[in-house]
Amino acid sequence: MTYRVSFQQQRGIPVDTINPTYEEVSAGGTGHAESVLVVYDPQKISFAKLLDVFWHNIDPTVKDQQFCDHGNQYRSAIFYQNDDQKKSAEAYKKSLLGTKRFKNIYTEIAPASPFYAAEEYHQHYHKKNPIRYKFYRTSCGRDSRLDDIWGKVK
Repeated sequence: MTYRVSFQQQRGIPVDTINPTYEEVSAGGTGHAESVLVVYDPQKISFAKLLDVFWHNIDPTVKDQQFCDHGNQYRSAIFYQNDDQKKSAEAYKKSLLGTKRFKNIYTEIAPASPFYAAEEYHQHYHKKNPIRYKFYRTSCGRDSRLDDIWGKVK
């Protein structure tokens, strides 16, 4: 499985910026969302497992933000490639709502549109800048918030 930081066009909002920079997207106003493109082998990992990992690493209860990052470019979203992925993502979201654990889930489920890779310095940021990344993760309360939502990882 490989991934890269990319920018996904927002549905319904005109996007004038082709191949935006990381700085342009993170500043907001381009109509793109910061996202991760996951390329996987379904013989090694199922789409259902990818959904499970995704959901347990986000806060679906907030609109247009994730942890310290605020703005529409930081909304949680699943950008699907085909009808099977769409159905699976919608079923997972529906099952979460059915638990009554969540009053609202703001995670968008939308068709994928062109992805634009972020600059190389932002790829695998957590590996290239482990101290900064750990500080960000800790100061934003990411792990404690995920524990509140999903329970402690065993």
